[in-house]
Amino acid sequence: MIKGTNIYIRPFLTKDAEALLELFMENRDFFEKFSMERNETFYTIEFQLERIKQYEEDSRTDQAYNFGIFKHDGTLIGTINLFQVLRGALQGAFIGYFLDKKHNGRGYTTEAAKLLVGYAFNELKLHRIEAGVMPHNIGSIRVLEKSGFHKEGIALKNVKINGKWEDHQVLAIINPDDES
Repeated sequence: MIKGTNIYIRPFLTKDAEALLELFMENRDFFEKFSMERNETFYTIEFQLERIKQYEEDSRTDQAYNFGIFKHDGTLIGTINLFQVLRGALQGAFIGYFLDKKHNGRGYTTEAAKLLVGYAFNELKLHRIEAGVMPHNIGSIRVLEKSGFHKEGIALKNVKINGKWEDHQVLAIINPDDES
């Protein structure tokens, strides 16, 4: 568990499957505006349990790190992850997140991103974390900028979302202790 002022993040446990399913069901239309379309199987408890098992395996093999964003009362309000972890000469990963729509605008995602960046740099010893955000998703761009990310450019037709290739603003942050 990594504690912040208003929230904490921690890896998912099997006991979180129901809350994770509820989060995605309640926010289905909102989340799918910014991510790939999900089939009906995604919205089952069995699928969420399998996802959590895969998260554990991904973490164990240093491929990805998936965390829940929790209020201090234990309520799951979002997810945040490092994925496509690359070692060797790159030492980098991508960051992604979802926050329950009714909790937007309160700084929770920014706090979670700062906590995850600290974990990535201090514990995982990553050099660079990158994000891709659709240019019209101003809130997400603000989250990243407040978390220390800088804009690097636009990746044209970079990710297929809901059947359409979407441009993405590329943002990144470099480990300040690893500038050699």
